[in-house]
Amino acid sequence: MQDQQEYLKKLAHTRMPFGKFKGTYLIDLPEHYIVWYNAKGFPKGQIGDMLRLVYELKLNGLEYLIHKIRKDSNQ
Repeated sequence: MQDQQEYLKKLAHTRMPFGKFKGTYLIDLPEHYIVWYNAKGFPKGQIGDMLRLVYELKLNGLEYLIHKIRKDSNQ
């Protein structure tokens, strides 16, 4: 459980490292961009895993959880 919490904290603070939305928090990427990646195929590695999770969170309306984690850790 602790590992999952740490992973979500890391996701909350990870920014897109490349492309049109470079520098944007992953959870703040536009939905159409995440859907496009889902259709095209996510990148390999950890960034792809995180983008896949962002897709699932957005699909299920749960992105507020990641926003809350980021807000709480910035206080």
